[in-house]
Amino acid sequence: MKTLREVSIGETVRVVRLHGEGAVKRRIMDMGITRGVEVHVRKVAPLGDPIEVTVRGYELSLRKADAEMIEVE
Repeated sequence: MKTLREVSIGETVRVVRLHGEGAVKRRIMDMGITRGVEVHVRKVAPLGDPIEVTVRGYELSLRKADAEMIEVE
């Protein structure tokens, strides 16, 4: 299992599954990150938090904790 947090800068991956429960999972889905969508990792902050990604044509910043809940391939 590979998570979005482990993806290298410049790599594009596809979301396989969202982990987490309740409001946290709902918030991630509301940002446009759902199963099957492609996510491109644009930048990672110097200390690794946050991660900037492109999803459905817009830029989004995710915390490391949220990125760990997103399983990708």
